[in-house]
Amino acid sequence: MSLILDLARGMLRRRRRQTLVSVGGVALGVAFFIAIAALMRGFQGFIIAQLLDVAPHVTIKDEAREPPLQPVLIVEREGAVAVSGVRPRDRVRGIRAAGEKLAMLEAMPGVAAAPVLQGQALLRYGARDVSAVLTGLDPERHRRVSNIEKDMVAGRLEDLRASANGIILGAELARRLGLGMGDTLSALSPAGVMLSMKVVGLFRTGIQSVDQNNAFALLTVQQVLQDRPNVVNQIALRLEDVRRAEPLAREIEARFGDRTESWEEQNRNILTVFVIQNAIMYSVTGAILLVAAFGIYNIISTVVFEKTRDIAILKSLGFEAGDIQRLFLLQGLVVGVIGAAAGSALGALMIEGLAQVRFGTATPAGNEGFILARDWRIYLVASGFALLASGLAALIPARRASRLDPVQVVRGAA
Repeated sequence: MSLILDLARGMLRRRRRQTLVSVGGVALGVAFFIAIAALMRGFQGFIIAQLLDVAPHVTIKDEAREPPLQPVLIVEREGAVAVSGVRPRDRVRGIRAAGEKLAMLEAMPGVAAAPVLQGQALLRYGARDVSAVLTGLDPERHRRVSNIEKDMVAGRLEDLRASANGIILGAELARRLGLGMGDTLSALSPAGVMLSMKVVGLFRTGIQSVDQNNAFALLTVQQVLQDRPNVVNQIALRLEDVRRAEPLAREIEARFGDRTESWEEQNRNILTVFVIQNAIMYSVTGAILLVAAFGIYNIISTVVFEKTRDIAILKSLGFEAGDIQRLFLLQGLVVGVIGAAAGSALGALMIEGLAQVRFGTATPAGNEGFILARDWRIYLVASGFALLASGLAALIPARRASRLDPVQVVRGAA
């Protein structure tokens, strides 16, 4: 094997310029793959972290995923029956037996649960009216299912208990209303109840839609405002292992019958965009590596053509077809290994260069530059892709070289 490796190195060294071009092509492909993947994964990881930071991992709602079947459809399951124009029943909204369900959920290992009453409210300050989503919560329990407290720029979640009818606003919502800490506003619910509420906290998550439209109050205050005493319409869950969210949501929905959504289901449109971004990234960087693979194919094919007599001599000396195939396949892999190593180093330098870029203005989440993922798995995937492309590019000419008949070669030379 060492003799075959020496022969492969010698053949590549004699065509130094073409070899360097092929190595450079592989290195550039690997480097761009690493840099773009770091950008994409960093951005996607940041968005997912922001979503998981603000929202619960699983949400149980006071509704069914599908409307209940009408009696005639239950009785005549196989009959040619069609029902249309059925109006929903007028029933009191809210999760039934919420206390019992909370106890069952909290008994599950690695699960924290908190009751929530969420509803619309019209917030009025002076002549300014703004509609917002007001969430009633229990601070002690909600602290276990949400990280909203760490996003607070003023006040604390516990301050809701310290003040009568306290309210915590998103920073952008407070700006739209033109008020600040300690100011008093009026909150009007769809039920017609109006309360005077004092601003005891402000939060900024970096997600504009949340900061502009959300507010928090005590669960009991929200129940009074919505005229729904002792009612909760959501149960928020947070898991130690976020990967359990989707299967656990399906299990809870099958058990309780209430519509249960995981964070993946609630943000499916965003996750779909990530899939498209990844497809574009792999297509672009794959095209660069494909061009580099054609360069490797070209150099190995040329070497096979020029070394026809040498191949015949090697076979006459006892080299088998498999040895000849390994000789030229090894040349492609050597180019791939050197290119992958150089590309990994260049990719690391590109990541550090991108990390120094500053936009000159901070984003809402407080970032002034690119968010980059420094993950060793990116280098592994890029290098593996480069080796695969190099090996496949060298395989065709290597197989052709192994099939050469030394007798025919010698006769042709004579």
